[in-house]
Amino acid sequence: MSSGEGIQIPSRLPLLLAHEGVLLPGSTVRFSVDSPRNMHLVKHRLLTGTSLKSTIIGVIPNTKDPEHDTDDLPTLHKIGTAGIAVQVVGSNWPKPHYTLLITGLCRFSVCSLLKERPFVLAEVEQLDKLEQYTTPATDGVTAEHGELGELSQKFYQSAIQLLGMLDMSVPVVAKFRRLLDSLPRETLPDVVASMIRTTNKEKLQVLDALSLEERFKKALPMLTRQIEGLKLLQKTRKMNHDNEKRVLSVRKGGVFPGRQFSLDEEDEDDDGDDTTALERKIHGANMPEAALRVCLKEFKRLKKMPQSMPEYALTRNYLDLMVELPWSKSTKDCLDIRAARTLLDNDHYAMEKLKRRVLEYLAVRQLKTSLKGPILCFVGPPGVGKTSVGRSIARTLGREFHRIALGGVCDQSDIRGHRRTYVGSMPGRIINGLKTVGVNNPVFLLDEVDKLGKSLQGDPAAALLEVLDPEQNHSFTDHYLNVAFDLSQVLFIATANTTATIPPALLDRMEVLQVPGYTHEEKVEIAHRHLIPNQLEQHGLTPQQLHIPQDTTQDVITRYTREAGVRSLERKIGAICRAVAVKVAEGHKVTDTEALTLEGQTQQGDKAAPPEMPIVIDHIALKDILGPPVFEMEVSERLTLPGVALGLAWTPLGGEIMFVEASRMEGEGQLTLTGQLGDVMKESAHLAISWLRANAKTYELTNMVGGPDPLEGTDIHLHFPAGAVTKDGPSAGVTMVTCLASLFSGRLVRSDVAMTGEITLRGLVLPVGGIKDKVLAAHRAGVKRVILPKRNEKDLEELPANVRADLDFVTAGNLDEVLNAAFDGGFPGTASTHTHHQLTSKL
Repeated sequence: MSSGEGIQIPSRLPLLLAHEGVLLPGSTVRFSVDSPRNMHLVKHRLLTGTSLKSTIIGVIPNTKDPEHDTDDLPTLHKIGTAGIAVQVVGSNWPKPHYTLLITGLCRFSVCSLLKERPFVLAEVEQLDKLEQYTTPATDGVTAEHGELGELSQKFYQSAIQLLGMLDMSVPVVAKFRRLLDSLPRETLPDVVASMIRTTNKEKLQVLDALSLEERFKKALPMLTRQIEGLKLLQKTRKMNHDNEKRVLSVRKGGVFPGRQFSLDEEDEDDDGDDTTALERKIHGANMPEAALRVCLKEFKRLKKMPQSMPEYALTRNYLDLMVELPWSKSTKDCLDIRAARTLLDNDHYAMEKLKRRVLEYLAVRQLKTSLKGPILCFVGPPGVGKTSVGRSIARTLGREFHRIALGGVCDQSDIRGHRRTYVGSMPGRIINGLKTVGVNNPVFLLDEVDKLGKSLQGDPAAALLEVLDPEQNHSFTDHYLNVAFDLSQVLFIATANTTATIPPALLDRMEVLQVPGYTHEEKVEIAHRHLIPNQLEQHGLTPQQLHIPQDTTQDVITRYTREAGVRSLERKIGAICRAVAVKVAEGHKVTDTEALTLEGQTQQGDKAAPPEMPIVIDHIALKDILGPPVFEMEVSERLTLPGVALGLAWTPLGGEIMFVEASRMEGEGQLTLTGQLGDVMKESAHLAISWLRANAKTYELTNMVGGPDPLEGTDIHLHFPAGAVTKDGPSAGVTMVTCLASLFSGRLVRSDVAMTGEITLRGLVLPVGGIKDKVLAAHRAGVKRVILPKRNEKDLEELPANVRADLDFVTAGNLDEVLNAAFDGGFPGTASTHTHHQLTSKL
């Protein structure tokens, strides 16, 4: 590479064909290589060579390498740049390619091509002196040339002026200054043109300028344009009253050889405008004084942070959330009670308790404007409309509605948020909901509050204590916000299927409203008012195309669904609509033998006729569409043997009827209990056996051989069907006594009697819960007489009038009255002992 005339490049160079960038002497540029010839050059020359000479290649600009080896080579640009490959990086994604980092050495001209495959090799002639890029600057080089010296000096002064407009504390700007001081003046046009903002076409003009004078003339206007752009930018900033010194936005990566300055100051200006707008939002958010102080403190920290700091984004997100929260924004309540009652009646049938509570709230709000939002808890089986009535309440009040699903939540941070010290921290669901609705007095529905979990991350039910406490939620503190937020105007409505799994402390903070299941008549009304029109609309049908009579609806309710709510009923109606939609879409011809009967059409033997509208669904069509009935009235059929009684049970899904079966066989007086019974039910069974043994003579109860002790030489097996379902509770006590009394006496219990109640060892009947749900279940099952504890008589007022009229209620204070009502003609021995329990205590 060296000779007596100075440092020389090799006379034969492999050529890299580049069409995207221009490499100037003294600059460093990255090239992406993925074409065949260029890939072969990298593989066979750069990656296999071991000497310094093998890393020197020629870069030909403005020339595209053909996509295939077989394609002819295009015309090469006359002037190229010899460079040294300082880095080679390979990658297979998205396709095999190499990235080369090349530093330009000097210009050369192509004399002749020696070969074109597998890569281009050419005979070249060096045009620049290589020493000028490696020796220190000397003033004598340009001082001897008059015009050239003036051009050189002017160019140097302009470059110094450009540096004066930049911030010298930036490392890349300081390096640019060192390059100006260290490199000879002859190299300045190439180095400066590669660093300032220029196009590839302008760089190509500098590369093609072989004489130094021409090179200065080409590069000087580019440098002057850069300076004028900076002056204009500074003038614009002064007009915007920005007194702080700004640093010129530099393209990512800084000012290195092959990089460029950027005059695209839009991002910085936008950032400045955003900061000013954020400050205006902070002052305009009407925050409390404590929150405003925290925001202003964080805002001052934000202005001092560079955007590259990770904490910048965290602080900015925090401030954005603070200004978006509705500190003082609220909606005006609609306090027209008459309109509210009409709207609630139109949306929901029955649910009188819930409607009355909402109207009471509206009435009090009319009298006192600063009323705190109530905290309600709707408890009832699935499908009765707890969630939808919450949405209707929001619409009635004219408030925003937001639903928060709490089922399965087991992290208290979901309620209170994460502290901002954690990566990926965010506010809790309460604050997020307020941000979403944009007002501070929405209706929040906390769905499935009885299904909250508990884990190592804390107890979310405990976190809800602060949210749902009227004495605390005026200063609710989210961990992310770390400032108090007033939740006292929020109307919280929680829903649950049971209160058994809700912690007592949380339950104490809520006003519990029971939402029982619907009666048959209520379901029929709901189906014809809401479900059928809704399903017709969803399936593209009209009332003129499909008609479901009330008899058919009652059939669906009694024989195809058995639930407290109406979800299954809605699905069955949807199945009917789909079947009719198929008939309507196909234009199916209906005969008198098919399930669908046509209203207003006389049956004409087997003649086919096009369907007339509306299509009416009768009992035969119902069976064809939904299949055989799922539920049958089996009460009277099953009570055909002694030792069977019908009890009533409460479940989260509503009330259920429950059979109790007993049998006896020769043995040693053991009692066997089956059916997944809990401890309370097992104790009730032992109580029933003990009471019956103690009163066996009175009631003429015997064992298998007629002995006075029912258990002597006899084993008793007591079973509760549906063995896969866990059962517990005290309310099956009277059913067990009746069942065992039937077994020991050999008499049948009445088939139309169901009963519930807790017993004591003295034979008293104690009150139990869930009376409404249990009675509705008995009514659904076709029971005619219901035996209840005397102290539950007050609960009968909650029952619909038609249910009270259909059923015969017997309220019993002791087991004598229970046995008398459960057997036809009474039970032997009950009359003589009736006064035994009426003794007055002398205590």
